[in-house]
Amino acid sequence: MTHEPSTTDQPAATDQPSTTEPPATSAAPVPPEPPETQGPPETQGPPVTGAEAPAEAVPPRQRLHPLSPLLNGARSLVVIVGAISLSQASSFGWERFAILLVVIAVGAVVFSLINWWNTGYHIVGRELRIHDGLIWRRTRAIPLERLQTVEVRRPLLAQLTGLAELRLEVVGGGKTEAPLAFLTVADAEALRERLVRLSGDVQTHDQLPFAGTPPAVESAESYPRNDLDLGFPLHTVRNADLVLSQVLTPQTLLLPLGVASVLVQFSFAGDFNPIAIFSTLAAVGGVMLAPARRVLNDWSFRLADVPISGEGRGLRMAYGLLETRNQTVPLHRLQAVTVTWPLLWRAKRWMRVRFSVAGVAGPGDGNEQQSDRLLPVGDAETGRRLTVLAMPGLDLAAVRVAGPPPRVRWLHPFAWSRMGVGLNRTVFTVTKGVLTRELVAVPYTRIQSVRVVQGPIQRRMRLATVHVDTVGGAGAEAPDRDVHEAWALAAALSARVHAAQAATM
Repeated sequence: MTHEPSTTDQPAATDQPSTTEPPATSAAPVPPEPPETQGPPETQGPPVTGAEAPAEAVPPRQRLHPLSPLLNGARSLVVIVGAISLSQASSFGWERFAILLVVIAVGAVVFSLINWWNTGYHIVGRELRIHDGLIWRRTRAIPLERLQTVEVRRPLLAQLTGLAELRLEVVGGGKTEAPLAFLTVADAEALRERLVRLSGDVQTHDQLPFAGTPPAVESAESYPRNDLDLGFPLHTVRNADLVLSQVLTPQTLLLPLGVASVLVQFSFAGDFNPIAIFSTLAAVGGVMLAPARRVLNDWSFRLADVPISGEGRGLRMAYGLLETRNQTVPLHRLQAVTVTWPLLWRAKRWMRVRFSVAGVAGPGDGNEQQSDRLLPVGDAETGRRLTVLAMPGLDLAAVRVAGPPPRVRWLHPFAWSRMGVGLNRTVFTVTKGVLTRELVAVPYTRIQSVRVVQGPIQRRMRLATVHVDTVGGAGAEAPDRDVHEAWALAAALSARVHAAQAATM
């Protein structure tokens, strides 16, 4: 059920600040604080809508780079060959298999060439329009006001040829919208800057505290840049720390024990079956795949503060080894921030920070391809500094949360003491977790609805769960609160959401 606004303001909080550990909780609530050419077209004059733009004002379509068919064809060829097993290849005969590969390669390149010839893009007013298709012509119009993030990716083949791929994430999108593959690096970065600048409704942010205040600038062109066009550098993750963070994971630490047990079994059995050996090596490779992929994805992670057309600020991340990525996220687009303290990292006082943006997958490790990194690994002070920058009002050293009623220990005997909820002036926070501790923060301005839900067991125990929803599915929940506290918390949240949204109008 959705709770309506109320003047009641009784959030639960306790005073337990910490910069190295997630905030501790207590059971007693405490009141909270108060012609076709290559490359992007030149910047035009004031934007006009597609309906208002005269025919002669529509800019010409731009084509992708001429090498795009070769790269797309090679990518398709790798997928097709990967689907053919060695047994199937040997059944064809190696000569026939080689001829088949040549035919598939030529077909893939020809198909990609036809697709490239019929693909074009241009910016009309505040829309990015992409045209493609041969028999069935298709035109996709992407409203730039729905644009959440713009990412420049450079797979390995693109790096070798000096090209890049531009990917867009929009509100409510289940997948990446209209990736433009491929452009030159300069054209991709110029188009990204223009799309971000035209995305509109950028809210002005006050100067935020972090080490080294960037100088005031008039435009993005006059802002200091480094070799990756990152703006004012905020933080660089040491690759040694990144590798060590993946060594300090359960699967990596337990791997030697698993290998040793297999070797002992082989030695006692006296049978070194090649199939068993290859199976063991495959299992070891599968266990190491996830940590290795995280290291490759987050290699040379750099974070910078960038201006957006003099109207606001954004964060720009650059990372990756085999596939480099360069992503820009306007600060006012952030929906939530998640801070994680894994068990084995707490000895070094390390944490991980991720963000959620409407249209982009939320925090989590299930999909390593998602672009939600704010800090792959870092110490307490760095995490505190970056979270304050990304979400004003979220100070990890001053977070105050309150725990659930003592009877919740019957439902969560180990985790109940870590189930905290807190409110401050601008952010709603929730803590949870035993081995891996986590804090989720959602600003009031991003909350779309507040729900109070009771299950059958909760009704018998006079408990309820408060759900906070944002655009795109991101949000937080406060499970198993006392039913009276849950309704008071929902009323306080609704009142603060209305006040925060009214203040931004």
